[in-house]
Amino acid sequence: MRVLLVDDEEQLVSTLAERLALRGIDAVWATSSTAALELAQSETFDLAVLDVKIPKISGLELKKRLQALYPQMKFIFMTGHGSEDDFKIGAAEAGKDFYLVKPVKIESLIEKMNEVVQQKGDDK
Repeated sequence: MRVLLVDDEEQLVSTLAERLALRGIDAVWATSSTAALELAQSETFDLAVLDVKIPKISGLELKKRLQALYPQMKFIFMTGHGSEDDFKIGAAEAGKDFYLVKPVKIESLIEKMNEVVQQKGDDK
């Protein structure tokens, strides 16, 4: 599984990538939507884990742009804005995509990654 991690918190996203690598998951990270789009144009990914609130281009908008490049790509959203109302709003905006609240436990993330990658293409 090849994963693109995008979050404007460099420490968080680099640590997640490191921890995933220790578990045999190939993860590449970016701290902006622009950098993520550049990576996606030169590399392929099975899954993107996106922060909902990224400056300039939101995670939801980034999903649309990545999906235009790779229609089969799967998505998981995460946010640090963890109130129950924010969770409900974010989950509704994300649709059938998975949605996690930060701080994300690595075991929970891996579980959701495996689950979303196993989804059929028509489940979007």
